[in-house]
Amino acid sequence: MASCIENFLPRLQQQEMAAAVEEAISEYQTLVCEAGTGTGKTFAYLVPALLSGQKVIVSTGTKNLQDQLFQKDLPLVRKALEVPVQTALLKGRSNYLCLYRLAVTEEEGRLASREMVHQLRTVREWAGRTGSGDITEFMDIGEESPLWPMVTSTTENCLGSECPSFEDCHVMKARREAQNADVVVINHHLLMADMVLREDGFGELLPSANAYIIDEAHQLPEIATNFFGQTLSGRQLFELAKDTVAEFHSSASDSKALMTAADKLEYAVRDFRLALGNDSQRQPWARLRADNKVAEQLQILKEALEALRDALDEQASRSKGLENCLERCDAQLSRLGLFSADETKDQVYWVDIYSRTFVLCCTPLNVAEAFQKRMHEQKAAWVFTSATLAVNSRFDHYAAQLGLQDAKTALWDSPFDYRAHALFYAPPEMPEPNSPSYVERVVEASIPVLEASQGRAFMLFTSHRALKQAAELLQGRIDYPMLVQGEFPRNELLRRFREKGNAVLLGTGSFWEGVDVRGEALSCVIIDKLPFAAPDDPVLQARSDALRAQGGNPFMEYQVPQAVIALKQGVGRLIRDVNDHGVMVLCDPRLISKPYGQVFLNSLPPMLRTRKMELVQRFFAAETNRRSATAV
Repeated sequence: MASCIENFLPRLQQQEMAAAVEEAISEYQTLVCEAGTGTGKTFAYLVPALLSGQKVIVSTGTKNLQDQLFQKDLPLVRKALEVPVQTALLKGRSNYLCLYRLAVTEEEGRLASREMVHQLRTVREWAGRTGSGDITEFMDIGEESPLWPMVTSTTENCLGSECPSFEDCHVMKARREAQNADVVVINHHLLMADMVLREDGFGELLPSANAYIIDEAHQLPEIATNFFGQTLSGRQLFELAKDTVAEFHSSASDSKALMTAADKLEYAVRDFRLALGNDSQRQPWARLRADNKVAEQLQILKEALEALRDALDEQASRSKGLENCLERCDAQLSRLGLFSADETKDQVYWVDIYSRTFVLCCTPLNVAEAFQKRMHEQKAAWVFTSATLAVNSRFDHYAAQLGLQDAKTALWDSPFDYRAHALFYAPPEMPEPNSPSYVERVVEASIPVLEASQGRAFMLFTSHRALKQAAELLQGRIDYPMLVQGEFPRNELLRRFREKGNAVLLGTGSFWEGVDVRGEALSCVIIDKLPFAAPDDPVLQARSDALRAQGGNPFMEYQVPQAVIALKQGVGRLIRDVNDHGVMVLCDPRLISKPYGQVFLNSLPPMLRTRKMELVQRFFAAETNRRSATAV
């Protein structure tokens, strides 16, 4: 490894993890392991995976991590080991250009702007030279462009083997490569989509494997919950209407009833969204359903979908596209029916409401049984790993979510010297987090820290409301560039943060994990409060009620462990390299005042702790002197 990787250092934790993964693969074991930041867990599982001679599927949390794993980490390890291992990258179908839908969009020619016309032209040019069809390789158009859904396919609108472009399909080509590869890199969404397909008896997306390695495994329970449930979104309904209109123009232009039904569905979807209210929020379905206006619009939506189904049924024989629209309409009617019927006790029903759309959700309270059934369908090793799985050095909470009670477990602390390189600061005299002045007090406590750190900080918030309020309060109060989530895409904000070298970045959600800023640009992380889930979240409420009915303590058994894992992710942004130094600030007084605060403290890296601002100032002064001495 040292001959292939610059500045490679041997780490005992990495070697021990590699040995444990090797044993799990060879003995077909299930291993749940936490490897602290800096362990080098990616290499620790890739080395035994590549040497095993087995078919291995590696699943990670996001497409960005998937690309890094396949394009950077895997080639390095393969070169170091000098093994002739064939590798493949496989993503969900919406990540690949669909030649059929590209042709339909060009033929229809109904684009909203000149910019989209230009984008379509550049995609057509790229289509002639791409080998993979992976849209991430085409950087000329941003990921958020409304053109991409028009030239990619989904499980619902794919025509399968009857597609006229089937022989040249990029998705099928990627799947064939995955079938022939020794190591396949996927993401959790694709893993769960495959599990659900097999569960329903509809075939499979992934090749069978001898070993599954789940990186960023802390994300899997929530993703599994979503996939083992049923959802219906406004976007799906709109796309059905839009695709019906496209098929009307190409195959059934004499059927005015088809066009009328598609238009009525669009109106019904918009009216249903308006009936749900103005705020973006998550609400229990039972509460919304009790509203007469929502119930009325739900019935109108159902009738519009039924009318479209009748119109499609008359025309479906005229094209494969119309037949596909009919199948989708039937499936969406079935899902909509879940929200008209009585709720079942083992499912949670809720609605995610966004500014322009909505998602109706029905998910199981517990996915352990379904997940275990899929795991045991074939003889294979399973390795679940992350930097944040344990709570108070135990894996009970994580294991229970996926039914992994019989798994072997292992925990390797970070090799970084946190005692020498990091300081934990809890500001004194902070009010309770539900205080009206709490965000203001967080900002007041943060300003002297930011002055001592000379910017170079992340401020992480548990809500967008607090983030926005803090940004307003900080305006003009600090002498450092301020970057606020939402002003630019995440990658652009991070680029500017690294480039400026003394910026203060305010973020929530996506900045708590998967963000890697090494060096002096990030020397301080400030967290406003312990990241408990919103108490009115319908999924949390349903799980809490179920635990309480079984005689359990939902707060200590579910809410605290979930918050501990989330906090560990946020704290993990601070020290990313053996030479990093920094201060961790957690403003929430419950960490000190509540008995459960000790569970959080026990789960964090072993940093020196203080409540004195002068020690924070002294820490940064010493760091400045150290940098000056190093420069000389």
